[in-house]
Amino acid sequence: MQKFINDAIEFLPILLQGVKLTVLVTIGSLVLSTLLGLVWALMRVSGIKILDVSARVVVNFIRGIPIIVQLFYIYFVMPDFGVTLSALQASIIGLGIAYSAYQAENFRAGIEAIEPGQIEAAQSIGMGWWMVMRRVVLPQAVRIVLPPYGNVMIMMLKDSSQASTITVAELALQGKLIASSTFKNTSVFTLVAILYLCMSLPLMYLVSRLERRAAQGRK
Repeated sequence: MQKFINDAIEFLPILLQGVKLTVLVTIGSLVLSTLLGLVWALMRVSGIKILDVSARVVVNFIRGIPIIVQLFYIYFVMPDFGVTLSALQASIIGLGIAYSAYQAENFRAGIEAIEPGQIEAAQSIGMGWWMVMRRVVLPQAVRIVLPPYGNVMIMMLKDSSQASTITVAELALQGKLIASSTFKNTSVFTLVAILYLCMSLPLMYLVSRLERRAAQGRK
């Protein structure tokens, strides 16, 4: 135990640098995936066939390609087309695009769960489509979407480790580098697991609170 404590004192400062990048990648990709996911969802429920079909194709295309391949394409292939991004930028964009497909389905489900009668009533008093969405549908859909949105945050935090495949020195890669140079695999990866757990537990608690609140709101 004393040996582990000594290793923790030695390695934690380096691992915490990786934690900063992990949090940055998670937040950046979460914001991007939320914005893109909302766009895809609104296109799906717009009632305009070309927008619906386009969004469906994009979402299925994104979901059909592994995240790691998307990261490789953005970081290694896009420079051939004159678009060069840093590893951090590529990881945020790659994860953001990948998760936007899942966010889109969550948002669409939330929007379609609203009673059609409310939409018809809003339209009958002269509200346009966008105003109906902004004032009637989206505020209610948010309550429905929040629990699965919290789960997406947890998944994204863990999948941020895939950014290490394009040289982003986040937590997983920092742990791998320390372990390969010190051969203290047990101590290092135990610390990495503990740090991921420390970041995930508050999100899990938040998701639990949101689920309970959503359940109360439906009563």
